[in-house]
Amino acid sequence: MEHQFDAVLTGSDSKIEGVVDSIAGDAGVQAYEFKSLDDSLHLIIARNENGNWERIGGTDPYFSGWVDELAEQIGFASSAQSPIQE
Repeated sequence: MEHQFDAVLTGSDSKIEGVVDSIAGDAGVQAYEFKSLDDSLHLIIARNENGNWERIGGTDPYFSGWVDELAEQIGFASSAQSPIQE
């Protein structure tokens, strides 16, 4: 089942609102894709072999802190287990 939820990342000038989807990454690795509502930002993150979150795709430039921000929101959404419906 694909999970989708709203997320907000901190931009240099303002908040960036978007939607996160759970997707299957390379070799079946679970990844998460953030797409901003205004199409200015696209970010894909997944856990590496050590269990740490890392960026595996998306638009440039990007803030490295977004990986941590998004991972934290994924944790909250996963613990709630109630995706926001479209």
